[in-house]
Amino acid sequence: MDVKALDKALQEILKKREELAKIDYNNPKYDDLEEQLHDLEDEFQDEYGEYMEEAFQNVHDDLCPDNDVLMPIAYLGKGVPVEVDKFAGKDTKLILVPGPTRIILAIGKDKQEVVWSAK
Repeated sequence: MDVKALDKALQEILKKREELAKIDYNNPKYDDLEEQLHDLEDEFQDEYGEYMEEAFQNVHDDLCPDNDVLMPIAYLGKGVPVEVDKFAGKDTKLILVPGPTRIILAIGKDKQEVVWSAK
């Protein structure tokens, strides 16, 4: 796995999401930016989806087996809420972040643990 290319692809998606978030739906550039974002996400899924889905499946199996694994792109940025028995009653979510590519378990607002790193 080319972890540098994986990381670059994630950074491009986040950058495009930020661009899109800064403009209004009525902006003439909105549709083009949205299309570019979807293309980047599709390319990511085609190129790295299987690798990332396996990583998320392993993390889910270890931490939150009662939650379904979603497409990797769903975890990018804000993350996906999950139920972790070890942290019952706390808000927990899995977040995919670049620089380097890793999966973080966020526990509440103040605690984070890296639970997987790309190799």
